[in-house]
Amino acid sequence: MKYWRFLASFVLAMVLFLFPLSAQAASSSSITRSVGNDQLQSKDYSGQSLVGTEFTNVNLKSAKFTNANLRGVVFNGTLLDGVNLHGADFSEGIAYLTRFKDADLSDAVLTDAMMLRSIFDEVDITGADFTNAILDGIEVKKLCVKASGVNSKTGVDTRNSLGCK
Repeated sequence: MKYWRFLASFVLAMVLFLFPLSAQAASSSSITRSVGNDQLQSKDYSGQSLVGTEFTNVNLKSAKFTNANLRGVVFNGTLLDGVNLHGADFSEGIAYLTRFKDADLSDAVLTDAMMLRSIFDEVDITGADFTNAILDGIEVKKLCVKASGVNSKTGVDTRNSLGCK
């Protein structure tokens, strides 16, 4: 199972390297540092559709994304301390150099998400679905210690989706 993940990651990296996607301008809905960190902390995005939004170098401490549609959202260099992603759909999203500390990822769908160089400290992943998500090996080991439950939307066991032994 772990060899398939490695092989899939390698093939994906080669495809992206050999056939890069065209660059597209950021939309006005993107959220960057210019918005100001104070305006984003503790903000409530619950139930909202934020498909394709980019959060770059911002502090989203204690923000609420409960049951939000976060498909394809990018968190780049973002602090997500105490954030609530319960039931959120973060499939095909990107979290690069992002810190999830004391975050609630319970029942979240994180399928096909790319979460390299992100840190997961003291997170609740009960019922989260990480199927085909790409995380650093050290973080997967940390998450496997606490992994339990089944995702209510996908029916996938959290431990199986992380490839825990």
